[in-house]
Amino acid sequence: MNSFLTIAMPKGRIFEEAAELLRKAGFQLPPEFDDSRKLILEVEEENLRFILAKPMDVVTYVEHGVADIGIAGKDVMLEEERDVYELLDLKISACYLAVAGLPGTKISDISPKVASKYPNVASSYFRQQGEQVEIIKLNGSIELAPLIGLAERIVDIVSTGQTLKENGLVEYAKITDVTSRLVANPVSYRIKEQRITEIVDRLAEII
Repeated sequence: MNSFLTIAMPKGRIFEEAAELLRKAGFQLPPEFDDSRKLILEVEEENLRFILAKPMDVVTYVEHGVADIGIAGKDVMLEEERDVYELLDLKISACYLAVAGLPGTKISDISPKVASKYPNVASSYFRQQGEQVEIIKLNGSIELAPLIGLAERIVDIVSTGQTLKENGLVEYAKITDVTSRLVANPVSYRIKEQRITEIVDRLAEII
């Protein structure tokens, strides 16, 4: 069991892009790997074990050492501030964090509200702008907040901007670019440095 290197991977689009990247780097992942509903997948030929998790949970698994390495969005790393090593920018799932709201509206001087599933990122950004705002944490459909009067601004991930447009919202500021990163547990990195470095080198070659 201990010979396996455990990788935490986010479900969804990032998983598909990351699996494709691993294949291009020469890792033999079986075809059924992509369609499996299992949460733990083992690829014995490569001595790899994959844990499939929600994107926000990947860095938690890596920090606590149940996964040696993981693939996490920069947005998650900024929000969670976990004790992990960032090893490589995989340059997949590119998007960015932005401030948005209804067109032609200003942030209120009295009790301004900002909705986001990234409360730490949002709070930090507005603090840097010298603005004191109340952050309302939401887990989904962030675009709804300005439409129903819950908040004047939102901080969310933008990839094409289509969702904002369809909901009548406009972008007010770009906070930072986001791509997926390869991260490692500090203890695992020391114990399994050779194996992890090999993976980093093979991925770096094809990025």
